[in-house]
Amino acid sequence: MYWIYVVILLLILGTQFFSGGGGMWYQPKEISNSQLKEFVANGDVKKIEILNESHTAKVYIKKEALEKEVHQDVKGEDSLIPQTANEEIPQYQVTFGDQQNFETQIRNTITETNQTTELSFDKDESGWVSAILINVLPILLFIGIWIFLMRRMSGGSGGGGGGQIFNIGKSKAKLFDEKKDIRATFKDVAGLEGAKEEVQEIVEFLKNPERYTSLGGKIPKGALLVGPPGTGKTLLAKAVAGEAKVPFFSLSGSDFVEMFVGVGASRVRDLFKQAKEKSPAIIFIDEIDAIGRARGKNNFTGSNDERENTLNQLLTEMDGFGTNTNVIVLAATNRADILDKALMRAGRFDRQIYVDLPDLNERREIFEVHLRPIKTKEALDLDFLAKQTPGFSGADIANVCNEAALIAARKGKKAVDKQDFLDAVDRIIGGLEKKNKIITSEEKKTIAFHEAGHATVSWLLEHAAPLVKVTIVPRGQSLGAAWYLPEERQIVRTEQMLDEMCATMGGRAAEKVMFDKISTGALSDLEKVTKQAKAMVTIYGLNDKLGNITYYDSSGQSDYNFSKPYSEETAQVIDKEISEIIEGQYLRAIKILEENKDKLTQLANQLLEKEVIFKDDLEIIFGKRPFEKENIGVEKNLEA
Repeated sequence: MYWIYVVILLLILGTQFFSGGGGMWYQPKEISNSQLKEFVANGDVKKIEILNESHTAKVYIKKEALEKEVHQDVKGEDSLIPQTANEEIPQYQVTFGDQQNFETQIRNTITETNQTTELSFDKDESGWVSAILINVLPILLFIGIWIFLMRRMSGGSGGGGGGQIFNIGKSKAKLFDEKKDIRATFKDVAGLEGAKEEVQEIVEFLKNPERYTSLGGKIPKGALLVGPPGTGKTLLAKAVAGEAKVPFFSLSGSDFVEMFVGVGASRVRDLFKQAKEKSPAIIFIDEIDAIGRARGKNNFTGSNDERENTLNQLLTEMDGFGTNTNVIVLAATNRADILDKALMRAGRFDRQIYVDLPDLNERREIFEVHLRPIKTKEALDLDFLAKQTPGFSGADIANVCNEAALIAARKGKKAVDKQDFLDAVDRIIGGLEKKNKIITSEEKKTIAFHEAGHATVSWLLEHAAPLVKVTIVPRGQSLGAAWYLPEERQIVRTEQMLDEMCATMGGRAAEKVMFDKISTGALSDLEKVTKQAKAMVTIYGLNDKLGNITYYDSSGQSDYNFSKPYSEETAQVIDKEISEIIEGQYLRAIKILEENKDKLTQLANQLLEKEVIFKDDLEIIFGKRPFEKENIGVEKNLEA
């Protein structure tokens, strides 16, 4: 866009130059007719140049006359007049009305005073140049701005007869170039063995279709990658792009959405047209829920929905008349429950590949991948790191490795060690330490007993996760934090959930036992146990009063209902049962702490003294847990 500014600047400078008469930056001093007659009579004027079109006269003063005091302000040495050796510059300028009268007066003055002043005439060429510039400049500016806007609308390309304003219905998909783009292969995808097998087979379909079609089978038309955020769905698609020797079109679901009507459907048609021309090919649509949301659920106005039109076109292209089986569609989403049923059916997305959070072994493999570029001080125990990160996704583990490297660099180390990784886990889960946060001694004591209550109850209950570390150093928004080693379970029983809830209520129970007062520090604890109790009653059917019933809708369609799936009487029963479960575990925690009040006090005092205590300190106070199991993970409980 800078060429527009250059043209405008040149036009302005050109106008200044031509309108200046004798110099680019200089305008002669304006004087009156009487002053001019006086200068002529005194013999100071060398030449008068009359410009007959602009009704002005340029006055040139003799060199010796410039030494006079009256002309000092226009003298070359002391003024801004650009005097040169080969060019005469006018010192004064006179504006007149009738040219004939002005000319007669000047000639009479010259004759009467017997002077040698020369009188000349000029057509004033700068007048018509300035007029042309004044008339043409607005038109040039308008044309320049129009061209600039058209180039901007075309994304800077300016091609295609006006750019993207005429190509707005074209697909925005990026065609993967294996020579230029960074290649990711299946070796870069750790874990996800089942998902990798599925997508590897899709690549094989396109490389060697006869192997599968010879027996009468058909190549799948699509595969949907479903899973929580950060589990590697997009990475898996990148690996497919790197492994497949076929054209790979990549774009996001939001790329179809535009403010203009019909653009989304047009882009879908153009995308599949390009893919069919290069078939066999793969199309990858990331975050497909942007256009694949169930139709007719949120259109209360009755107006035309552009997103639904886009989805309808996508459905037609994937499985309609004239579709091409040599184009496979990969899509990724973490909201499969809200997708339209027509999109999920076989024949469109034949396969749904669930990409779950990694388990212990998969986390170890992910650590191996992300530790490759990191310079470590020693051979790290990957099993230990995997145990410290339960519930972490692949993206979280990548963040742990990066944060550990940053922490080591911040400390001036030349390599990353084990402690840096532990600090990185603490930093990601709990936030940054705030050792300078102002906390009164009374508040600190309350926090210490609160955290000691959690540690005590969890240590003495069989199904609660045992403590690894507890601190009263503020982190993020929490005033204290405790790290636990939970058992990774696939199913959870009633007594396990109740023990976890009792341990969570141990903080508030400790405040009640020691001070007979409670505080707002248990906010996150109450939020956690309320959700757990509500899930027990309304989702998992673990309540005797309501029985084996659930109000959970896995299809996600309940979001659009205006009424609850149960009566008001049932709602009252649910509220009562949730309250009884929570209060029962609260009283249970109080009873456990009253029976171990001396140990609770000892632990809290030690916490006040050291600020951070570990599992070994609890073993000294309580002894070893009689129901100790092999610990395979770390969990954290925060008090807001």
